[in-house]
Amino acid sequence: MPRAKDLDTVAPDDIINSTPKSPLPPRPIKKLQNKKIKHLHQPSNEKSHSTQFRQNIYGILGKTKHPFSSFLVKPKVFNFRERDTDEEIILVLRRHWITNLTWILITISMIIGPILLTTVPLLESFPPAYQFISIIFWYLITFIYSFEQLLSWYFNVYIITDERVIDIDFNNLLSKNFSEAKISMIQDVTSTIIGVSQTFFNFGNIQIQTAAEVPEITFEKVPNPEIIIKVLGQLRQEEELENIEGRVK
Repeated sequence: MPRAKDLDTVAPDDIINSTPKSPLPPRPIKKLQNKKIKHLHQPSNEKSHSTQFRQNIYGILGKTKHPFSSFLVKPKVFNFRERDTDEEIILVLRRHWITNLTWILITISMIIGPILLTTVPLLESFPPAYQFISIIFWYLITFIYSFEQLLSWYFNVYIITDERVIDIDFNNLLSKNFSEAKISMIQDVTSTIIGVSQTFFNFGNIQIQTAAEVPEITFEKVPNPEIIIKVLGQLRQEEELENIEGRVK
């Protein structure tokens, strides 16, 4: 059996004291680091104010279910060329759908017209080829008229973003008129609802007086005028708060 090397130096009656090393005290967590972490997770007053205004605005507006609506809230598929990178589209407006009823009835009358004309004996004197060409030409005019009216309704829009109000008018496919005014430049907003149809279907005109180059922007025959005025009021309050806090873009 091997002999230990230290048996000659240690007596049997000697008490061997083995004092374990005391563990190192735990390092205190730096308070500064905690403060930094807390600061990173805590939203700033600027963001909280903007979030509160957005919640109020979208609470007033509600939601839109389909892209062909005349009252588009925060559209996902809509965009325009003059939009800034960080600009948020809040509302896109078109003329109320009931305003399309006039040209829709005219289109239906133009479609039925050739059928009614076949009962006129005078047309029977024309050769069948001329009658066929005349009907094709008539329906071509009908299609062009109805298609232009539809495009005019769809592309003539009024846009409200977090920074400005915009009026885009397409007179035809080759003519476009773009007008804008900053939210901070808005001085007064009024609405006008005239007639039984506008009162019943709740649509009308909104006049926006501005201090910009364009003195007035008019939203014509748009739905829910009172809601639009409330939204513009919220945006003006947010803009005033940004001016006070020095957060103007």
